[in-house]
Amino acid sequence: MSTLVVVGSQWGDEGKGKITDYMAQEADVVVRSQGGNNAGHTITFGGNKFALRSIPSGIFNPKIKNVMANGMVIDPKQMLEELHGLEARGIKDYQLFISNRAHVVLPYHQQLDGAMEKFKGDKKIGTTKRGIGPCYADKANRIGIRIADLIDPIAFKQALKDALTIKNMELQMLGEKTFEFEQIYDEYSKYALEINPFVCDTSLLLEEEIEKGSKILFEGAQGVMLCLDHGTYPYVTSSSPTGASVPLNAGIAPKYIQNVLGICKAYTTRVGEGPFPTEIDGDIATYIRERGHEYGTVTKRPRRVGYLDCVSLNYARRVSGINYLAIMLLDVLSGLDTLKICYAYEMDGKIINTVPASLLEYEKCKPLYIELPGWQEDISKVTSFEELPINAQNYIKKIEELTKTEVAIFSVGPDRLQTIKLKELF
Repeated sequence: MSTLVVVGSQWGDEGKGKITDYMAQEADVVVRSQGGNNAGHTITFGGNKFALRSIPSGIFNPKIKNVMANGMVIDPKQMLEELHGLEARGIKDYQLFISNRAHVVLPYHQQLDGAMEKFKGDKKIGTTKRGIGPCYADKANRIGIRIADLIDPIAFKQALKDALTIKNMELQMLGEKTFEFEQIYDEYSKYALEINPFVCDTSLLLEEEIEKGSKILFEGAQGVMLCLDHGTYPYVTSSSPTGASVPLNAGIAPKYIQNVLGICKAYTTRVGEGPFPTEIDGDIATYIRERGHEYGTVTKRPRRVGYLDCVSLNYARRVSGINYLAIMLLDVLSGLDTLKICYAYEMDGKIINTVPASLLEYEKCKPLYIELPGWQEDISKVTSFEELPINAQNYIKKIEELTKTEVAIFSVGPDRLQTIKLKELF
């Protein structure tokens, strides 16, 4: 048995999909442990680009078992659209397993998501309005509908009636349209029939795979800095994308988690609202954004751009149990004369080396930088660490020094072949 958790170590969009796809070539099972379709993975191979939202990244390999675990919230309509889109592009031979304990995203969740963002005005979170937060809220309030309920016509009918009684009152209070029972029941009963063959107890499946000695890869959505518990609250997602959350979200024992690989861009980006100490504007930000195609996979929103922040990276390492790093989009920095890395913050005249819990305090933090010489060479075709320009090598070494974490992988382009592995992780 060998397990590897792939986590985003920043604010999401680090390139988890590519690394999951790359590492999945060695895996027997790929597990999506949490989140919903509010974030996307972009995977490129063979000259083709695929944008996944909720389907696990091992879906392209017919030998891999792909698990959508109990910690996810699943929009059946969107998931089936995604699956049909893959089938239309020739991805027809796959293995997919959906947890009967995962929660279901329904139309009223999306309506409430948008209504709450509008209600908050200037204090909006910047959600994708896909209904993820309201679905997780229903889970915590014990009025959620799970996949097991959805595929049982009698259970679904009662659960939906109970939920709509509450949800329609909430929508009325927010001045939004309400939903008819038959409207949702009839539509989603059809989706239930289609997903039913994929549904099982995925916790039991994973235990069987562990006992068989399988190689299991766990992936999540977003990044550690968007963790509901440890992120920049309230500008966070609705679940925990940390390595520490995987056992709970997948239904396995903590002792089975062996390695946690933190995916990290060679710089930093963020989507939505919230503090971002190393954020930059101007020509350098535009250069990085355009070279890195820094626009949301799902929303197409331009991402905020900044220098690499090793304070938040160290914080993510600590709370998520990261023991290796993968440095992504290193090639994007080619052509810059000088590079900066944040090694500490200054707050109220004091030097600090962690992320404050208070949002007001975090907004006061000013980054302290070290400067390194950049490189001009095109590195998109290198196949080893030694082939990198010396300044690019030094950049990676400095990240290792500041984070006390070994770099196991670096990436110099979007394709699988542009991934250089420095250490075996499985």
